[in-house]
Amino acid sequence: MLDQIDLSRKLNKKEWKGAREELQERLGELQRQAKALTIPTLVILEGWDAAGKGTLLNRILQPLDPRGFRVYNVSRPSEEARMRPYLWAFWRLLPEEGRIVFMNRSWYRRLLDGRFGQDEKLRQVDEDLEETRHFESQLHQSGMVLVKFFIHITKREQRKRLKALDKKAEFSWRVQNEEWQRHKHYEELFALTEEVIRATDTGDAAWTVVNGQDERLAEVQMLSTLVKALEEAVALRQRTAEASDASAVREDPRTGTSYSEPELTGSALLREADLRATCSEKDYKKELPELQERLREIQCTLYRERIPAVVAFEGWDAAGKGGAIKRLTENLDPRGYEVHPTSAPNDFERAHYHLWRFWRNFPKAGHIAIFDRTWYGRVLVERVEGFCSPEEWRRAYSEINEMEAQWLRYGTIIVKFWLHIDQDEQLKRFKERQDSPQKSWKITDEDWRNREKWPQYQKALEEMLLRTSTLQAPWTVVEANSKEYARLKVLRTVIQAAETAFKALRNQ
Repeated sequence: MLDQIDLSRKLNKKEWKGAREELQERLGELQRQAKALTIPTLVILEGWDAAGKGTLLNRILQPLDPRGFRVYNVSRPSEEARMRPYLWAFWRLLPEEGRIVFMNRSWYRRLLDGRFGQDEKLRQVDEDLEETRHFESQLHQSGMVLVKFFIHITKREQRKRLKALDKKAEFSWRVQNEEWQRHKHYEELFALTEEVIRATDTGDAAWTVVNGQDERLAEVQMLSTLVKALEEAVALRQRTAEASDASAVREDPRTGTSYSEPELTGSALLREADLRATCSEKDYKKELPELQERLREIQCTLYRERIPAVVAFEGWDAAGKGGAIKRLTENLDPRGYEVHPTSAPNDFERAHYHLWRFWRNFPKAGHIAIFDRTWYGRVLVERVEGFCSPEEWRRAYSEINEMEAQWLRYGTIIVKFWLHIDQDEQLKRFKERQDSPQKSWKITDEDWRNREKWPQYQKALEEMLLRTSTLQAPWTVVEANSKEYARLKVLRTVIQAAETAFKALRNQ
């Protein structure tokens, strides 16, 4: 793509002024429409050193209301970011609905920054490209407008600009040895950049290569690209705004896509669960402290080896998640873990992509994150209660699997529990809570309403287990009619997962 760009083209002042004024006016109008329609927009600027990214960014911002956008200058990963998966830092910066985020540099730093001569890094390129494509596809599928610019100049022009910057005292700090080294290896970086751009130029996230040799032409090209992208997004949202669900064959309100409910055979994980499983009080009191002591040792090893761990709890209301989490953490160093109780998203969280708030809580290397309710709410509560569209919850299976795959590639231990009880046991516990002054706060009208929808939740649960229990991040169904049995199984499963990871680490 880079070699196909005619860098000799120029735009005279008259042409530039006419086109610029019209595009600026239209862009300001589209910003207001996108805000009204709650469309999030993400614009990233990549390019050669001294290509003029900062200047061009300033120009395309001029017609916009500054209250509706934010600019991030992406530098090298911070110490905090280096302790988490690479994309964690970018998930945190995503725009909420109706706002625009501009990134001067982006997640492409790891692919484009100085990989020449580094064989080990080159071997990671394919994996990084795949992760990038998945990330951008998720953003697109969620309804986000994603615009990617690469500002292109020749090696000769780059040298000229670097020298000009170096001569001015106020700008010379921007030209260090690193910039000159990349200039020296321009041809090698050109080949790498071409490869990366072609590999990530997809229908979901197309690249626009901008002629940076001529500032006027570059500005008009960027404005027109952004205008076109927003016009398409606004038109799509307006066309589907009035769509509504049907009954048997429903229609997605965002896209108008019709779908039918799938017929599933059910999950073997649930069929194999024996809810009669129990343990004696004697065995419980003997084994619990032993397991907790082993967990304390495991926590120390996790910290020493810088391995993050994620423990996710889902289950029926009153299945005993809180009690299991309490026994899991009882003997741990509180500085090394955090429990995240997940409730319905607030207004700010709803304005972001649904996985955004879980990425924000990913643990540092060597720490443990425990989630009481999780990202699976999209395919359970939100699906059953109609809080998201059918297209959104059906798409969420692959989105969740990819998120967990990224965490696993980083070396994370992931343990996922479904605490399973039957309806009779749930009713018994509901009544006990209602009759106890110490526990009555745990039971709400919503719990009773959810109980009435047991068949709908059962169907959603079956599909969730079927589609998201993967080889590396399997679901563990915990038979929880006996609270003591469930607690011991949870602790044993976490210990086994950690020991398996430690063994794999030793064998590397």
